[in-house]
Amino acid sequence: MTQRMTQRITQDMNDSQPTVLVVDDQEVNRDLIGEYLLDQPYTLDYAADGQEAWDKLKANPRRYQTVLLDRMMPRMNGIELLTRMKADAELSAIPVILQTAAASPDEIQEGMQLGAYYYLAKPFPRQALEAVVATALAESQNLHDLHDSLDRAQRVLHLLAEARFAFSTLEEARTLAAELANRARQPVAVVMGLSEILINAVEHGNLGISYAEKSRLLSEGQWNDEIARRLDDPRYSTRRAHVHCEFNTHEAELTVIDEGDGFDWTHYLEMQPDRAFDLHGRGIAVARKLSFTSLEYLGNGNTVRLTFPLADA
Repeated sequence: MTQRMTQRITQDMNDSQPTVLVVDDQEVNRDLIGEYLLDQPYTLDYAADGQEAWDKLKANPRRYQTVLLDRMMPRMNGIELLTRMKADAELSAIPVILQTAAASPDEIQEGMQLGAYYYLAKPFPRQALEAVVATALAESQNLHDLHDSLDRAQRVLHLLAEARFAFSTLEEARTLAAELANRARQPVAVVMGLSEILINAVEHGNLGISYAEKSRLLSEGQWNDEIARRLDDPRYSTRRAHVHCEFNTHEAELTVIDEGDGFDWTHYLEMQPDRAFDLHGRGIAVARKLSFTSLEYLGNGNTVRLTFPLADA
């Protein structure tokens, strides 16, 4: 293993710095990724195949916030490692970026169905690598914060039969998702999906950020700034998203309504290979598959109704 491979990113390094696990059987590829990401504010660790990566992940599952994974490797290939990770309770939430020279629609579909968060097609430019890793790490941090909210939140809603909420910011959306997910039988799965739906109601609904605009903003690192700008814009600042919750003995039914113009939701209910290399666009499909008993959009797309099982009282 070369000195570059074992080097940690030194910019503002501290104990809380996130770590990306780079898994590739080709040393030249590991070195290239190390060079590309040299000046980024996170640590890199390396594995030469899927088996080595699996051993590192199992030995310290909290160490890694993102995995950059090659598809074709000896001993254990990328698909096998991805399958194991998504079946493991401690590792399933780690975003996985699948890098591959094999980019047929069937292979892309396979990876996405198994839970690959992003795709990178070899050879990839430095900017694309930086953007996709930064986006995956941001998603990992958001999920970590949501888990903390679940741990801290008290089950103050367990006596409610019905409730209504209004919110306008991403932070309010995440906080509300964590509180409501506390009533779920599987709160971690529900908070992931519910935060996606509530955040969509803010950014795509009330703030009118289109899919193409979000792609550009993420690639330029300007997404958070644009959210803040639009929240201060008089055209959007008075808009609120609304959640109506009904709880029966065994199930919660939530209706989420935003004040935007709606969107063509039919394209986002399933994983789509043509969006595999985008920096976003999987959240609704993942939520529908993993978080809820049912999820349906109504009308022009600014209303979504979802259900999930409640924890036993």
